Amino acid sequence: MGFNTKLIHAGAFDDQFGSATVPIYQTSTFKFKSADHGAACFAGESDGYIYTRINNPTIDALEKLVAELENGYRGVAVSSGMAAVNTIYMGLLSKGDHMISSAAVYGPSRVVMEKHYSRFGVESTYVDTYNLGNIRKAIKPNTKMIFIETPANPTMDITDLAGVVEIAREHKLISVVDNTFCSPYLQKPLDYGFDVVFHSITKFLNGHADIVGGIVVTREKPLYDILRAMMINMGCNMDPHQAYLVIRGLKTLSLRVEKSQQSAAIIAEYLENHPKVAWVKYPGLKSHPQHELAMKQMAGPGAMISFEVKGGLDAGKILMDNVRLCILAVSLGGVETLIQHPASMTHSKMSREDRLSSGITDGLVRFSIGIENVEDIMADLEQAMEKI
Repeated sequence: MGFNTKLIHAGAFDDQFGSATVPIYQTSTFKFKSADHGAACFAGESDGYIYTRINNPTIDALEKLVAELENGYRGVAVSSGMAAVNTIYMGLLSKGDHMISSAAVYGPSRVVMEKHYSRFGVESTYVDTYNLGNIRKAIKPNTKMIFIETPANPTMDITDLAGVVEIAREHKLISVVDNTFCSPYLQKPLDYGFDVVFHSITKFLNGHADIVGGIVVTREKPLYDILRAMMINMGCNMDPHQAYLVIRGLKTLSLRVEKSQQSAAIIAEYLENHPKVAWVKYPGLKSHPQHELAMKQMAGPGAMISFEVKGGLDAGKILMDNVRLCILAVSLGGVETLIQHPASMTHSKMSREDRLSSGITDGLVRFSIGIENVEDIMADLEQAMEKI
């Protein structure tokens, strides 16, 4: 099936009443046909359902759907994007292991590793992974994982997927990528050989800012088995109603992303030529340092823009305080346009030194373009710029 057809039909199953959409199995537990059936379910010898923390038909449908979209083996749906991160960390890293990660990775993904997993003996190094030489230099005898995000949040730096896989295979490392900014519509890291891909489902996959969730997809069964067991033991499962809403949101993924990135390309060019804007980072602009790489491994430039207005943080605050249509809020990938300040919001728990060394300047503004009329978004930006 083509990608758009998969969005509508992949992962679906026939229930006893022939529902045209995946039903919501809003139940905590499932009854067994017999004692032997229950024992077989717990032993993994039956496909029967046991308990929603372990498995659920609605959640299963979502896991199969996203796995097909990513060309992976199977998905593990969890309660949030950070639940996905922690499932990966807890499942694949042990005391004494070392992880290499993108310096500009999503703030909480870095903070939880540096402040909490370090207490249990897990080491981490953060480098600009768009330079593959930095990854090679950071490898230690105890390195276990390369954990990247591309485009990076919020610097929009692009990391070479094929290059990371080559390094990981050479050193027998697990390769993991946060694909939230792109969604499988624009980028499929497993096709490049990555072992694990994950998403904050809250963002583009759901697309309507009404649920929080995450999902992890593996390329092969062994890692899936580890991560499934870890999710069950941590108890960070997704709720069936969450899964239902994501399945519904996914049906329009390609339409939403296409509309958003069409507008983003126009807005990025507008910002690049605006006299009050200091710089713009958007993969679709030829001025982006990794523009050619982005266009090679992504099916489109996406809907995320980072920029800074002249005057730094103070000018940026004026801009964000005066938008009327654009919403001043964290998150991204929804039908509504969102604007936020990473240094004081999503990445505020990082030290200023770490932020600056990662390219997250005090004045950087992160812009998630929605599906509104592009003329209205630009008019809102213009009237806010006039206040600076």
